[in-house]
Amino acid sequence: MTKNKNVIEVEGKIVECLRSELPMSALCRKYEISRKTGYKWWRRFEREGRAQLVDRSHAARSHPNATAEEIVTMLVSARKAHPTWGPRKLVRWLSVRHPRLRLPSPSTVGMILKRQGMSRPRRTRPRATPYAAPFLGCDAPNVVWCADFKGSFVMGNGRRCNALTISDAYSRYLLRCEAMSHIDDPRVRPVFESAFAEFGLPAAIRTDNGPPFSTVAPAGLSRLAIWWIKLGIRAERIAPGAPQQNGRHERMHLTLKREATKPAAPNFLQQQARFDAFVARYNDERPHEALAMRVPADDYLHSPRPYGGLGELEYPFHDWTAIVTTCGRICYEKRKVNLSTVFAGQKVGVAQVSEHIWLVTFMDYDLGYFDDETCRLEPIENPFQPKVLPMSPE
Repeated sequence: MTKNKNVIEVEGKIVECLRSELPMSALCRKYEISRKTGYKWWRRFEREGRAQLVDRSHAARSHPNATAEEIVTMLVSARKAHPTWGPRKLVRWLSVRHPRLRLPSPSTVGMILKRQGMSRPRRTRPRATPYAAPFLGCDAPNVVWCADFKGSFVMGNGRRCNALTISDAYSRYLLRCEAMSHIDDPRVRPVFESAFAEFGLPAAIRTDNGPPFSTVAPAGLSRLAIWWIKLGIRAERIAPGAPQQNGRHERMHLTLKREATKPAAPNFLQQQARFDAFVARYNDERPHEALAMRVPADDYLHSPRPYGGLGELEYPFHDWTAIVTTCGRICYEKRKVNLSTVFAGQKVGVAQVSEHIWLVTFMDYDLGYFDDETCRLEPIENPFQPKVLPMSPE
Protein backbone atom coordinates (compact mmCIF):
# COMPACT_ATOMS: atom_id res chain seq x y z
CA MET A 1 0.00 0.00 0.00
CA THR A 2 1.45 3.41 -1.00
CA LYS A 3 2.36 5.70 1.86
CA ASN A 4 0.71 9.05 2.27
CA LYS A 5 2.73 11.89 0.78
CA ASN A 6 2.59 13.86 4.04
CA VAL A 7 3.97 10.88 5.99
CA ILE A 8 6.90 10.53 3.57
CA GLU A 9 7.75 14.23 3.89
CA VAL A 10 7.57 14.09 7.68
CA GLU A 11 9.75 10.99 7.79
CA GLY A 12 12.27 12.83 5.60
CA LYS A 13 12.38 15.72 8.05
CA ILE A 14 12.88 13.39 11.01
CA VAL A 15 15.62 11.43 9.26
CA GLU A 16 17.48 14.60 8.30
CA CYS A 17 17.24 15.86 11.86
CA LEU A 18 18.46 12.53 13.31
CA ARG A 19 21.49 12.54 11.04
CA SER A 20 22.22 16.09 12.25
CA GLU A 21 22.49 17.20 8.65
CA LEU A 22 20.55 20.41 9.42
CA PRO A 23 19.47 22.15 12.61
CA MET A 24 15.75 22.30 13.38
CA SER A 25 15.43 25.98 12.38
CA ALA A 26 17.00 25.29 8.97
CA LEU A 27 14.79 22.24 8.46
CA CYS A 28 11.67 24.29 9.21
CA ARG A 29 12.69 26.96 6.73
CA LYS A 30 13.37 24.30 4.10
CA TYR A 31 9.95 22.70 4.45
CA GLU A 32 8.16 26.07 5.03
CA ILE A 33 6.71 25.18 8.42
CA SER A 34 6.94 26.89 11.80
CA ARG A 35 9.41 25.73 14.43
CA LYS A 36 6.45 24.98 16.70
CA THR A 37 5.11 22.51 14.13
CA GLY A 38 8.55 21.02 13.59
CA TYR A 39 9.10 20.33 17.28
CA LYS A 40 5.55 18.94 17.56
CA TRP A 41 6.32 16.28 14.94
CA TRP A 42 9.76 15.65 16.53
CA ARG A 43 8.27 14.99 19.95
CA ARG A 44 5.57 12.74 18.47
CA PHE A 45 8.28 10.71 16.70
CA GLU A 46 10.30 10.34 19.88
CA ARG A 47 7.23 9.35 21.91
CA GLU A 48 5.27 7.14 19.49
CA GLY A 49 7.54 6.24 16.57
CA ARG A 50 7.05 6.48 12.83
CA ALA A 51 3.61 4.81 12.88
CA GLN A 52 2.02 7.95 14.37
CA LEU A 53 3.49 10.43 11.89
CA VAL A 54 0.14 11.14 10.23
CA ASP A 55 -2.29 14.05 10.36
CA ARG A 56 -4.81 13.65 13.16
CA SER A 57 -8.35 14.99 13.47
CA HIS A 58 -8.59 18.66 14.38
CA ALA A 59 -12.15 18.30 15.70
CA ALA A 60 -12.83 19.49 19.23
CA ARG A 61 -12.60 16.75 21.84
CA SER A 62 -15.54 18.16 23.79
CA HIS A 63 -18.67 20.10 22.83
CA PRO A 64 -19.94 22.06 25.83
CA ASN A 65 -22.89 23.49 23.87
CA ALA A 66 -24.01 20.15 22.44
CA THR A 67 -27.59 19.11 23.07
CA ALA A 68 -27.88 16.56 25.86
CA GLU A 69 -28.55 13.01 24.75
CA GLU A 70 -31.77 12.77 26.81
CA ILE A 71 -33.17 15.83 25.04
CA VAL A 72 -32.26 14.36 21.65
CA THR A 73 -34.09 11.17 22.65
CA MET A 74 -37.10 13.23 23.74
CA LEU A 75 -37.13 15.11 20.42
CA VAL A 76 -36.89 11.89 18.42
CA SER A 77 -39.79 10.38 20.38
CA ALA A 78 -41.90 13.51 19.88
CA ARG A 79 -41.17 13.45 16.16
CA LYS A 80 -42.19 9.79 15.93
CA ALA A 81 -45.43 10.60 17.75
CA HIS A 82 -46.09 13.55 15.41
CA PRO A 83 -44.30 12.80 12.11
CA THR A 84 -45.78 15.82 10.28
CA TRP A 85 -44.77 18.43 12.86
CA GLY A 86 -41.85 20.73 12.24
CA PRO A 87 -39.18 21.97 14.68
CA ARG A 88 -41.21 24.98 15.91
CA LYS A 89 -44.24 22.87 16.77
CA LEU A 90 -42.12 20.24 18.47
CA VAL A 91 -40.32 22.83 20.63
CA ARG A 92 -43.60 24.46 21.60
CA TRP A 93 -45.26 21.11 22.37
CA LEU A 94 -42.36 19.96 24.57
CA SER A 95 -42.00 23.30 26.35
CA VAL A 96 -45.63 23.10 27.52
CA ARG A 97 -45.10 19.61 28.94
CA HIS A 98 -41.61 20.27 30.33
CA PRO A 99 -41.56 23.97 31.32
CA ARG A 100 -38.33 23.68 33.35
CA LEU A 101 -36.42 21.95 30.57
CA ARG A 102 -34.05 24.10 28.50
CA LEU A 103 -34.84 23.13 24.93
CA PRO A 104 -32.69 23.97 21.89
CA SER A 105 -33.78 26.47 19.28
CA PRO A 106 -35.96 25.32 16.34
CA SER A 107 -32.99 25.59 13.98
CA THR A 108 -30.97 23.26 16.21
CA VAL A 109 -33.91 20.86 16.42
CA GLY A 110 -34.06 20.88 12.63
CA MET A 111 -30.37 19.87 12.43
CA ILE A 112 -30.90 17.14 15.03
CA LEU A 113 -33.81 15.70 13.06
CA LYS A 114 -31.74 15.84 9.90
CA ARG A 115 -28.87 13.93 11.55
CA GLN A 116 -31.39 11.35 12.76
CA GLY A 117 -32.71 10.93 9.21
CA MET A 118 -36.15 12.16 10.25
CA SER A 119 -36.48 15.13 7.92
CA ARG A 120 -36.36 15.62 4.20
CA PRO A 121 -35.32 18.82 2.42
CA ARG A 122 -38.11 20.65 0.69
CA ARG A 123 -38.16 20.25 -3.04
CA THR A 124 -37.36 23.56 -4.67
CA ARG A 125 -39.94 24.55 -7.24
CA PRO A 126 -39.14 26.85 -10.14
CA ARG A 127 -40.96 30.14 -9.85
CA ALA A 128 -42.00 32.70 -12.40
CA THR A 129 -39.89 35.81 -12.83
CA PRO A 130 -41.36 38.48 -10.52
CA TYR A 131 -43.26 41.26 -12.24
CA ALA A 132 -41.23 44.38 -11.40
CA ALA A 133 -43.04 47.12 -13.32
CA PRO A 134 -45.40 49.48 -11.44
CA PHE A 135 -49.11 48.81 -11.80
CA LEU A 136 -51.42 51.06 -13.77
CA GLY A 137 -53.81 53.18 -11.77
CA CYS A 138 -57.46 52.11 -11.81
CA ASP A 139 -58.76 55.59 -12.62
CA ALA A 140 -61.08 54.85 -15.56
CA PRO A 141 -63.08 51.95 -16.96
CA ASN A 142 -61.09 49.37 -18.94
CA VAL A 143 -57.69 50.62 -17.82
CA VAL A 144 -57.25 47.49 -15.67
CA TRP A 145 -59.19 44.28 -15.78
CA CYS A 146 -58.73 41.79 -12.94
CA ALA A 147 -58.83 38.04 -13.58
CA ASP A 148 -58.52 35.08 -11.27
CA PHE A 149 -59.91 31.66 -10.40
CA LYS A 150 -62.08 31.37 -7.34
CA GLY A 151 -60.96 28.40 -5.27
CA SER A 152 -62.38 25.16 -6.64
CA PHE A 153 -65.34 23.52 -4.92
CA VAL A 154 -67.20 20.21 -5.23
CA MET A 155 -70.60 20.15 -6.89
CA GLY A 156 -73.44 17.79 -6.12
CA ASN A 157 -72.26 15.23 -8.71
CA GLY A 158 -68.84 15.00 -7.01
CA ARG A 159 -66.95 16.91 -9.72
CA ARG A 160 -64.82 19.95 -8.92
CA CYS A 161 -65.71 23.32 -10.38
CA ASN A 162 -63.32 26.24 -10.98
CA ALA A 163 -64.85 29.68 -11.50
CA LEU A 164 -62.96 31.98 -13.88
CA THR A 165 -63.85 35.58 -13.05
CA ILE A 166 -63.02 38.78 -14.93
CA SER A 167 -63.91 42.23 -13.61
CA ASP A 168 -63.20 45.87 -14.36
CA ALA A 169 -61.08 47.30 -11.56
CA TYR A 170 -62.48 50.84 -11.72
CA SER A 171 -66.22 50.15 -11.82
CA ARG A 172 -66.15 46.65 -10.22
CA TYR A 173 -68.25 45.51 -13.18
CA LEU A 174 -68.18 41.71 -13.38
CA LEU A 175 -67.49 40.88 -17.02
CA ARG A 176 -67.38 37.09 -16.82
CA CYS A 177 -67.97 34.31 -14.32
CA GLU A 178 -67.54 30.93 -16.00
CA ALA A 179 -67.77 27.46 -14.46
CA MET A 180 -64.83 25.39 -15.73
CA SER A 181 -63.55 21.87 -15.16
CA HIS A 182 -59.91 22.70 -15.99
CA ILE A 183 -57.80 25.86 -15.83
CA ASP A 184 -55.72 25.47 -18.98
CA ASP A 185 -55.15 27.80 -21.92
CA PRO A 186 -57.47 26.07 -24.46
CA ARG A 187 -60.45 26.50 -22.12
CA VAL A 188 -59.60 29.92 -20.73
CA ARG A 189 -58.78 31.73 -23.97
CA PRO A 190 -62.32 31.50 -25.48
CA VAL A 191 -63.72 33.15 -22.32
CA PHE A 192 -61.40 36.13 -22.73
CA GLU A 193 -62.06 36.20 -26.46
CA SER A 194 -65.81 36.52 -25.93
CA ALA A 195 -65.24 39.24 -23.30
CA PHE A 196 -62.98 41.18 -25.70
CA ALA A 197 -65.56 40.87 -28.48
CA GLU A 198 -68.36 42.15 -26.23
CA PHE A 199 -66.61 44.85 -24.19
CA GLY A 200 -63.45 45.75 -26.16
CA LEU A 201 -59.83 45.60 -25.01
CA PRO A 202 -58.45 46.86 -21.69
CA ALA A 203 -55.05 48.51 -21.27
CA ALA A 204 -53.94 45.85 -18.75
CA ILE A 205 -55.08 42.59 -17.18
CA ARG A 206 -53.95 41.96 -13.60
CA THR A 207 -53.64 38.35 -12.40
CA ASP A 208 -51.73 36.20 -9.93
CA ASN A 209 -48.74 34.02 -10.86
CA GLY A 210 -50.61 30.75 -11.30
CA PRO A 211 -51.46 28.91 -14.51
CA PRO A 212 -52.50 29.73 -17.16
CA PHE A 213 -51.57 33.36 -16.49
CA SER A 214 -47.87 32.78 -15.82
CA THR A 215 -45.15 30.14 -16.23
CA VAL A 216 -41.45 29.74 -15.41
CA ALA A 217 -40.54 30.82 -18.95
CA PRO A 218 -38.41 33.96 -19.42
CA ALA A 219 -40.22 37.07 -18.12
CA GLY A 220 -42.79 34.72 -16.53
CA LEU A 221 -44.88 34.76 -19.72
CA SER A 222 -47.45 32.15 -20.70
CA ARG A 223 -49.21 31.47 -24.00
CA LEU A 224 -52.22 33.39 -22.69
CA ALA A 225 -50.09 36.37 -21.64
CA ILE A 226 -48.29 36.35 -25.00
CA TRP A 227 -51.67 36.53 -26.75
CA TRP A 228 -52.67 39.50 -24.59
CA ILE A 229 -49.41 41.30 -25.28
CA LYS A 230 -49.80 40.83 -29.04
CA LEU A 231 -53.26 42.40 -28.70
CA GLY A 232 -51.67 45.43 -27.02
CA ILE A 233 -52.71 44.47 -23.49
CA ARG A 234 -50.27 44.78 -20.62
CA ALA A 235 -50.01 41.51 -18.62
CA GLU A 236 -49.62 42.60 -14.97
CA ARG A 237 -48.98 40.07 -12.20
CA ILE A 238 -49.27 40.65 -8.47
CA ALA A 239 -46.40 39.67 -6.16
CA PRO A 240 -46.46 36.04 -4.93
CA GLY A 241 -48.41 35.76 -1.69
CA ALA A 242 -49.82 39.29 -2.00
CA PRO A 243 -53.54 38.91 -2.88
CA GLN A 244 -54.17 42.39 -1.46
CA GLN A 245 -52.68 43.79 -4.66
CA ASN A 246 -55.80 42.46 -6.36
CA GLY A 247 -57.96 43.12 -3.31
CA ARG A 248 -61.12 44.44 -4.96
CA HIS A 249 -61.36 41.30 -7.09
CA GLU A 250 -60.66 39.00 -4.13
CA ARG A 251 -63.42 40.77 -2.16
CA MET A 252 -65.85 40.05 -4.98
CA HIS A 253 -64.93 36.36 -4.67
CA LEU A 254 -66.17 36.39 -1.08
CA THR A 255 -69.57 37.63 -2.20
CA LEU A 256 -69.60 35.13 -5.05
CA LYS A 257 -68.87 32.28 -2.66
CA ARG A 258 -71.66 33.27 -0.27
CA GLU A 259 -74.34 33.86 -2.88
CA ALA A 260 -73.62 31.35 -5.66
CA THR A 261 -71.71 28.36 -4.29
CA LYS A 262 -73.23 27.60 -0.88
CA PRO A 263 -74.66 25.10 -1.42
CA ALA A 264 -73.13 24.14 -4.76
CA ALA A 265 -75.33 23.19 -7.70
CA PRO A 266 -75.72 19.54 -8.79
CA ASN A 267 -73.78 19.94 -12.08
CA PHE A 268 -71.95 22.38 -14.35
CA LEU A 269 -75.04 23.50 -16.25
CA GLN A 270 -76.97 24.44 -13.14
CA GLN A 271 -73.89 25.98 -11.51
CA GLN A 272 -73.38 28.19 -14.55
CA ALA A 273 -77.01 29.29 -14.31
CA ARG A 274 -76.33 30.38 -10.71
CA PHE A 275 -73.23 32.29 -11.83
CA ASP A 276 -75.19 34.06 -14.58
CA ALA A 277 -77.87 35.10 -12.11
CA PHE A 278 -75.19 36.34 -9.70
CA VAL A 279 -73.48 38.41 -12.44
CA ALA A 280 -76.78 40.12 -13.33
CA ARG A 281 -77.57 40.82 -9.68
CA TYR A 282 -74.03 41.99 -8.85
CA ASN A 283 -73.80 44.39 -11.81
CA ASP A 284 -77.31 45.84 -11.94
CA GLU A 285 -78.95 45.48 -8.51
CA ARG A 286 -76.43 45.21 -5.68
CA PRO A 287 -75.31 48.65 -4.38
CA HIS A 288 -71.55 48.87 -3.88
CA GLU A 289 -70.13 50.80 -0.93
CA ALA A 290 -66.88 51.61 -2.79
CA LEU A 291 -69.04 53.28 -5.50
CA ALA A 292 -71.00 55.44 -3.05
CA MET A 293 -73.84 52.88 -3.15
CA ARG A 294 -74.10 52.95 -6.95
CA VAL A 295 -74.20 49.71 -8.88
CA PRO A 296 -71.24 48.74 -11.13
CA ALA A 297 -73.34 49.13 -14.28
CA ASP A 298 -73.69 52.86 -13.47
CA ASP A 299 -69.92 53.43 -13.80
CA TYR A 300 -68.89 51.02 -16.54
CA LEU A 301 -68.43 51.98 -20.19
CA HIS A 302 -67.33 49.76 -23.05
CA SER A 303 -63.73 50.09 -24.18
CA PRO A 304 -62.99 52.33 -27.19
CA ARG A 305 -60.46 49.74 -28.39
CA PRO A 306 -62.24 47.06 -30.43
CA TYR A 307 -61.05 43.49 -30.54
CA GLY A 308 -59.30 42.74 -33.82
CA GLY A 309 -56.72 40.46 -35.37
CA LEU A 310 -53.08 40.10 -34.40
CA GLY A 311 -50.50 42.17 -36.22
CA GLU A 312 -47.29 40.77 -37.68
CA LEU A 313 -44.28 41.13 -35.41
CA GLU A 314 -41.29 43.02 -36.79
CA TYR A 315 -37.92 43.83 -35.22
CA PRO A 316 -36.33 46.53 -37.42
CA PHE A 317 -33.74 47.53 -34.78
CA HIS A 318 -32.44 43.99 -34.22
CA ASP A 319 -29.79 42.14 -36.18
CA TRP A 320 -32.10 39.32 -37.20
CA THR A 321 -35.51 37.79 -36.52
CA ALA A 322 -36.00 34.18 -35.50
CA ILE A 323 -39.12 32.02 -35.30
CA VAL A 324 -39.25 29.86 -32.18
CA THR A 325 -39.60 26.17 -33.02
CA THR A 326 -42.30 23.92 -31.59
CA CYS A 327 -39.75 22.64 -29.06
CA GLY A 328 -39.10 26.20 -27.82
CA ARG A 329 -35.75 26.93 -29.50
CA ILE A 330 -34.15 29.33 -31.95
CA CYS A 331 -31.20 28.50 -34.19
CA TYR A 332 -27.87 30.31 -34.17
CA GLU A 333 -25.33 29.08 -36.72
CA LYS A 334 -26.79 25.55 -36.68
CA ARG A 335 -26.83 25.49 -32.86
CA LYS A 336 -29.87 25.60 -30.60
CA VAL A 337 -30.73 28.27 -28.02
CA ASN A 338 -33.46 27.13 -25.62
CA LEU A 339 -36.20 29.65 -24.79
CA SER A 340 -39.49 27.97 -23.84
CA THR A 341 -42.29 26.15 -25.59
CA VAL A 342 -44.67 28.98 -24.63
CA PHE A 343 -43.01 31.00 -27.43
CA ALA A 344 -43.49 28.26 -30.03
CA GLY A 345 -44.33 29.80 -33.39
CA GLN A 346 -43.61 33.36 -32.21
CA LYS A 347 -41.11 35.74 -33.76
CA VAL A 348 -38.32 37.06 -31.54
CA GLY A 349 -35.66 39.64 -32.27
CA VAL A 350 -31.96 38.95 -31.72
CA ALA A 351 -29.47 41.81 -31.34
CA GLN A 352 -25.73 41.70 -30.66
CA VAL A 353 -24.85 43.79 -27.60
CA SER A 354 -21.12 42.95 -27.34
CA GLU A 355 -18.53 40.84 -29.11
CA HIS A 356 -19.97 37.43 -28.17
CA ILE A 357 -23.22 38.36 -26.38
CA TRP A 358 -26.67 38.44 -27.96
CA LEU A 359 -29.97 39.79 -26.60
CA VAL A 360 -33.26 37.97 -27.32
CA THR A 361 -36.42 40.10 -27.31
CA PHE A 362 -40.11 39.29 -27.67
CA MET A 363 -41.96 42.46 -28.67
CA ASP A 364 -40.97 44.90 -25.87
CA TYR A 365 -39.82 42.21 -23.42
CA ASP A 366 -36.08 41.49 -23.20
CA LEU A 367 -36.06 37.75 -22.46
CA GLY A 368 -32.36 37.19 -21.82
CA TYR A 369 -28.81 37.01 -23.13
CA PHE A 370 -26.78 34.17 -24.63
CA ASP A 371 -23.15 33.96 -25.68
CA ASP A 372 -22.23 32.45 -29.04
CA GLU A 373 -19.99 29.82 -27.45
CA THR A 374 -22.35 28.04 -25.05
CA CYS A 375 -25.63 29.27 -26.65
CA ARG A 376 -27.28 29.09 -23.24
CA LEU A 377 -29.92 31.71 -22.50
CA GLU A 378 -29.55 33.59 -19.21
CA PRO A 379 -32.97 35.10 -18.38
CA ILE A 380 -33.20 38.71 -17.23
CA GLU A 381 -34.42 39.00 -13.65
CA ASN A 382 -36.32 42.27 -14.16
CA PRO A 383 -37.57 42.36 -17.75
CA PHE A 384 -38.34 45.74 -19.19
CA GLN A 385 -41.57 47.52 -18.34
CA PRO A 386 -44.04 46.98 -21.19
CA LYS A 387 -45.41 49.94 -23.09
CA VAL A 388 -48.90 51.14 -22.31
CA LEU A 389 -51.34 52.11 -25.01
CA PRO A 390 -53.18 55.32 -24.13
CA MET A 391 -56.87 54.99 -23.36
CA SER A 392 -59.02 57.75 -24.79
CA PRO A 393 -62.36 58.01 -22.97
CA GLU A 394 -65.45 58.39 -25.08
